[in-house]
Amino acid sequence: MAETFLFNALREATDEEMGRDPRVLVLGEDVGHYGGSYKVTKDLCNKYGDLRLLDTPIAENSFTGMAVGAAMTGLRPIIEGMNMGFLLLAFNQIANNAGMLRYTSGGNYKIPLVIRGPGGVGRQLGAEHSQRLEAYFHAVPGLKIVACSTPYNAKGLLKAAIRDDNPVLFFEHVLLYNLKENLPDTEYVLPLDKAELVRSGKDVTILTYSRMRHHVLQALKPLLQEGYDPEVIDLISLKPFDYEAIGDSIRKTHRVIIVEECMRTGGIGAELIAGITERFFDELDAAPVRLSSQDIPTPYNGTLENLTIVQPAQIVEAVQQMMAVAV
Repeated sequence: MAETFLFNALREATDEEMGRDPRVLVLGEDVGHYGGSYKVTKDLCNKYGDLRLLDTPIAENSFTGMAVGAAMTGLRPIIEGMNMGFLLLAFNQIANNAGMLRYTSGGNYKIPLVIRGPGGVGRQLGAEHSQRLEAYFHAVPGLKIVACSTPYNAKGLLKAAIRDDNPVLFFEHVLLYNLKENLPDTEYVLPLDKAELVRSGKDVTILTYSRMRHHVLQALKPLLQEGYDPEVIDLISLKPFDYEAIGDSIRKTHRVIIVEECMRTGGIGAELIAGITERFFDELDAAPVRLSSQDIPTPYNGTLENLTIVQPAQIVEAVQQMMAVAV
């Protein structure tokens, strides 16, 4: 076991897959000689050369379209978005091309493409650099959407995403790159479509993902001191949802709280509530609750920025209120 930063876990996954499969390449802004904005591709250019670590112009629509074409011809490209918010410029290439070409070609083309990079509310990055795009792409057919949350799952999930024959949007949180964890020395690959049971409990199911996993874990200490017993599930797969794991938990707790950094209106939590009530309505003893970001552009001011996203104290209060109604 070796202690590893999350950004280096992603680098290890990329390095291992590039070494295993010569069809894997990385392209994006500053991914080559600079080593990526968050050092996920540091020094890989020296090992694999300029054509497999391809520095691109600032033209997301162009290099995303080029990556789709490369995937169609048998390569396995990884796009690094310097900031995931910039990929809105490539929405057409991701939605109409990457997501649909396997279907519209009658299965003649596979699109083994990974689009990864940082997103989420950071520390005073401003509205345009604090985007959460998971809900933007959630309605697009043909895409898989994954959100890593720890160095361990970041490495295992990225390796799986690179090997998948479908386009995978791989969301990383800008504030988790320096998270540390001991990783196995042996190779491992994690499934893209499975949630993780972080903590088993009997009182209430808390569904979360990405950075909010850690806010939920912070909220656990006071909740446990007060005698509550929450079950915590890291969704990991945002498309498709792991309804098997979600259903197993709800049948045990009969209550669910969703904690997300996504926007409240039209967010991941909204879709989750729809799916949960369609599938498990008779198992619920209380209305599902979602804690989401405020529907405003993220302020630059640090104090206001914190007020727009869910904090651990709000999670504690939500559990207390739900359990008070149960009593």
